[in-house]
Amino acid sequence: MSSASSEEKQPIRVALHVAALGVVFGDIGTSPLYTIRQCFDPVVGLKPTPESVTGVLSLVFWAITLIVMLKYVIFILRADNKGEGGVLALTALSLKRSGTNGRLGGAITIAGMIGAALFYGDGVLTPAISVLGAVEGLEVISPAFDGMTMPIAAVLLVGLFLAQKSGTASVGALFGPVMGVWFVTLGALGIWGIAHEPAVLAALNPRPGFELLISGQTHPLLLLGAVVLAITGAEALYADMGHFGRSTIRRIWIGLVWPALILNYFGQGALLLHTPEAVENPFYLLAPEFLRIPLVLLATMAAIIASQAVISGAFSVTSQAVELGWLPRVRIRHTSARESGQIYVPQINAALMVGVLAVVFGFESSSNLAYAYGIAVVGTMVTTTLLGFYYYRYIARWPLIPTALVALVFLTIDLSFLTSNLTKFLQGGWLPIMIALVIVAVMETWRRGRKILSEQFLDGAVPLETLLKQAAAQKIQRVKGAAVFLTANLDMVPTALLHNLKHNQVLHKRVALLRVSTEDTPRVPLSEQLHVETLPNGFARIEIRHGFMQPVDVPETLERCRTFGLDFPPMETSYFVSRQTLVHEHSSKMPAWQSQLFILLMDYALSPTEYFQLPPNRVVELGTKTEV
Repeated sequence: MSSASSEEKQPIRVALHVAALGVVFGDIGTSPLYTIRQCFDPVVGLKPTPESVTGVLSLVFWAITLIVMLKYVIFILRADNKGEGGVLALTALSLKRSGTNGRLGGAITIAGMIGAALFYGDGVLTPAISVLGAVEGLEVISPAFDGMTMPIAAVLLVGLFLAQKSGTASVGALFGPVMGVWFVTLGALGIWGIAHEPAVLAALNPRPGFELLISGQTHPLLLLGAVVLAITGAEALYADMGHFGRSTIRRIWIGLVWPALILNYFGQGALLLHTPEAVENPFYLLAPEFLRIPLVLLATMAAIIASQAVISGAFSVTSQAVELGWLPRVRIRHTSARESGQIYVPQINAALMVGVLAVVFGFESSSNLAYAYGIAVVGTMVTTTLLGFYYYRYIARWPLIPTALVALVFLTIDLSFLTSNLTKFLQGGWLPIMIALVIVAVMETWRRGRKILSEQFLDGAVPLETLLKQAAAQKIQRVKGAAVFLTANLDMVPTALLHNLKHNQVLHKRVALLRVSTEDTPRVPLSEQLHVETLPNGFARIEIRHGFMQPVDVPETLERCRTFGLDFPPMETSYFVSRQTLVHEHSSKMPAWQSQLFILLMDYALSPTEYFQLPPNRVVELGTKTEV
């Protein structure tokens, strides 16, 4: 019996590991396409001498080992929000401990916003640099492809973004096997190179890397700015933990991905020791000539998979940010009936496509994109380190001194990499910073504006008890049917209800005040999602609670109210929502630009009817005019 059970579980485990290969490790798996070449870019100023090659490999090896292996795989993967990972999950968990008010809560909120904003920058840059880096292999095969890499990359990327609306379920099954072949190929090419020049293994010692940094051959910050490309994608290991689990990610990293990456980097280094002129493109020149065309095709597929993973990640971050109240409601489509995490956000997809194409044609090559890419990646890492310290000290209750020392070590490394990339601010580093500043401004404006509206509502609100007394005294005419009023405060009379009484002077026989609450946890168990309080004279208060990674369907959830003695027949229930028209007030609590931006965001936000999946023919919208 136990043997049969084990055999039933094994295929599921294998399938999970294969799927994780395509989703989690695509970004970091394509870094060998450009990292070593970038370390010897003319801007860095290094020549491929035995000392410099060994030093670069040493820095790459220890960067991957210290940041990806030690920081993320060993430490950060332990900091989960009920199984979910990523900067927003960690932010939500930290806010639950600290509260959203006060300086600490504000600092954590801003840190989370910065991390999320930089991830959007990563979403623009990863597809561009990965696909460009893969397609540039065509120039190695034949000079006839010179000048064609940008158009080819653009066509591939447009096709990728256009395919998003169909969902990734159909092609997702191919991602894992393709990436499996990719990592095996990386390792095999590396072994091939090392076998020809075993002396390259001296780079396992950290000393050559340290000596290169202080040798004066190049500015240390310029070199570190190129080395950081080897650890791009580390954040994905953490962000995708909720889909695949901590143990799955650790096993694949240690058993396949880490060895394959190290072998390939050392194989490229061995090639440079033997043939320094191969610095033009050591990744493709490492392969025998007859394998280069298949390698370009495989690399392009791997780059597209890496791009798909980060695009899907941007969709997930958007969904989480909306639920946390940091972004306006947007149209979110679920592309799989089985996997709730497979979503498509049309507005974000369009914005990413425009951004990626602008970057491809603006920067023209993967080398030109390298420094911009580094800032987006390392900026998110700094945020994760700071939030990770808060988690281990105040949530996991680790002792202060050991926790601070570990965080200080990682923060020192992160800031060294960040500083190194900031030196190339004018050469492209400005791009992710600009993207992050714009997105943080939007998030903070939306959060602050909603808070102001909530305060204004409370100032002029009527307590629910007052309405209940009037209903008990039979001073209000009642009509057949049920009415559901959406509100953010169950103790006050919703604005839509007040306007309905003012204009229609009637109430339905059954009146429910409904609040949909997003919890600072990824998922709320089914048994805890619905809370119903029955009040006198046909009134009720209902709260639907869901996690920031869970969609909500109000009519479907209300059907479960029958277990509480309440019935909301679809054809007898009307939904009342407030439609606010905002105008700028000169005495606003926000600056004029922020007030105008908030008004624009409110106009852009998806209506409650669509967002909560209310039946359009059963919705009544009552307008109000509000000054902000």
